[in-house]
Amino acid sequence: MSDILYDQIPSLNLADFTSGEPERKAKFVQDLGAAFNNIGFVSIRNHGLTDELTANLYQSVKAFFSADEETKKKYEFPELHGQRGYVGKNKETAKGFKVADLKEFYHVGQPEPINGMPENVFPDEFPDFKENTVVTYQTLENAGRTLLRAIALYLELPEAYFDDKVAHGDSILRAIHYFPLNPDRVPEGAVRAAAHGDINLITLLMGASAEGLEVLRRDGKWIPITALPDQVIVNVGDMLDRLTNHKLKSTIHRVVNPPREKMNSPRYSIPFFMHPRGDMDLTCLESCVSTEHPKIYENMTAGAFLDERLQELGLKKK
Repeated sequence: MSDILYDQIPSLNLADFTSGEPERKAKFVQDLGAAFNNIGFVSIRNHGLTDELTANLYQSVKAFFSADEETKKKYEFPELHGQRGYVGKNKETAKGFKVADLKEFYHVGQPEPINGMPENVFPDEFPDFKENTVVTYQTLENAGRTLLRAIALYLELPEAYFDDKVAHGDSILRAIHYFPLNPDRVPEGAVRAAAHGDINLITLLMGASAEGLEVLRRDGKWIPITALPDQVIVNVGDMLDRLTNHKLKSTIHRVVNPPREKMNSPRYSIPFFMHPRGDMDLTCLESCVSTEHPKIYENMTAGAFLDERLQELGLKKK
């Protein structure tokens, strides 16, 4: 499987895993693992989101980002390091880049925070925003838990291996607005989202409102990806890559600027970043370390790794 160069990411049906039929479940586990071992991305059907919820969510998100700057700034709290509420334009810079991404975004965390987690911040002017983001958060968190059970089986771990590690985890729903661009005033080297790997265990991405997402294939070719309306795109994050000693691949991806004639159009995207609790040990699994694949990552907790990456992104001072 490792020699395959995908022209498009594999499409899988989560209902196969939950069907109660051992053969369908086992095939899903192997197909998911093979894709994550190779390109690090799959698209998933039967994830729990409805068309109605998706439409309502995007309507709420677009309404918030269409508000004036003064209204949006009311919900920006630098002391939260971008982990809750609004984060304004040109605030996040991808690791290794000097030019900020051309976007603004809004973060929603655990609806019922524990152990010192920050409370969510919701815009008073848009009451539907809270309802729609929270329901989406819970739906994608549930799908993420199911996918992690499949991943655990692929890694020959107990099926419930990740359950207690992601219970009340630091997961984030991020509503992103890639604002319209003036083609004559785009800063040199600036793109909507520079090439990066995600920080977390896995990311579940709803279909975006426009094209632009690209994945870097192993041979150096960028592959464009667009989720179909009934699918979410799921990819491996850096934490899962670390845990599995790069057996499951956190693949570099980006959001490119649109063609000049489409630069004045906005793009909206809503990924769910599935994080464990901060105390999860990301030490490489012994089963993923061998003479052929020596350990490549130092021992670290999820919380320490997240803190390190927030500093690299410019959201938290060292």
